[in-house]
Amino acid sequence: MTPAFPFSIQSEKDFETIALKLFKEQIQYNSVYKEFCSYLNINEQKVQTLKEIPFLPIEFFKTHQVKTKEFTPEMTFLSSGTTGQQQSRHYVKELKVYEDSFIHTFERAYGPIEDYVILGLLPSYLEREGSSLIYMVDHFIKKSKFKESGFYLDEIEQLSETLQKLDDTGHNILLIGVSFALLDLVEKKKFRLKHSIVMETGGMKGRRKEMIRKELHAILSKGFGMKNIHSEYGMTELLSQAYSKGQSKFQCPAHMKIMIRDTEDPFCYLGLGSTGGINVIDLANFDSCPFIATQDLGKQINATEFEILGRFDQSDIRGCNLLVL
Repeated sequence: MTPAFPFSIQSEKDFETIALKLFKEQIQYNSVYKEFCSYLNINEQKVQTLKEIPFLPIEFFKTHQVKTKEFTPEMTFLSSGTTGQQQSRHYVKELKVYEDSFIHTFERAYGPIEDYVILGLLPSYLEREGSSLIYMVDHFIKKSKFKESGFYLDEIEQLSETLQKLDDTGHNILLIGVSFALLDLVEKKKFRLKHSIVMETGGMKGRRKEMIRKELHAILSKGFGMKNIHSEYGMTELLSQAYSKGQSKFQCPAHMKIMIRDTEDPFCYLGLGSTGGINVIDLANFDSCPFIATQDLGKQINATEFEILGRFDQSDIRGCNLLVL
């Protein structure tokens, strides 16, 4: 596979054709995925549709080296986690694939990155190593043509002044932040933003009590003086992201697809409006595993939009005993 191939998809048929091709390669060259499919007694010759493809539980990124063929990774991304919790490891063969994926996805949704002032409020991520989110936002900052772009850790007063001043002068601004830090910001200062996008990446990281997205967005909308709060849905184990421009309605790029599985039967898929587990097909993940069963709960709103509703209880222990290598 070439790094450029997933981003030229034009139709559902293209997507399915490539996904099925990748499935054949995964079951042949990815030892973890091959063993998982063997455990499930999967006959690869009978897999003819997306719904017949097995999805690897995301927990295996914590316990195994998930690779397609052997390679020396250019970078290893690590998930966040509380003390004592095992981290996921995503071995990335070529960083250019990740870069192409997040640039393509963002610019299809929002336009050229260089036209935005990028303000990163991601303290919990900056304080550790191996964050794929920090890598992405740092790349955005470097592509931005504005000298004001940068990360903020504890400089809340400086960020507040910069954000409001730039917004008042009509600049296009992307403030991307972890949920608890955005809440800290609006508790200290109230804004009236007209030209900014405020995007939360989720997660309280143990700093605050968890809250549903609707409640979070209501507080942030009032604090920033804007109607819609945007969201990014991504994770260490994926190389692609989905974005929401408001009302928690996420859209995937053409090379990424969400499927909602029954929580009791992983091979049964649910219709529109039904809540279930989120399976992700990320075609950019061809060097690790493109077929991931996450521990997130969600529902399909329509043919192109989905909603994130929460996580399974005890998500870190579910499914961990499915495979021992």
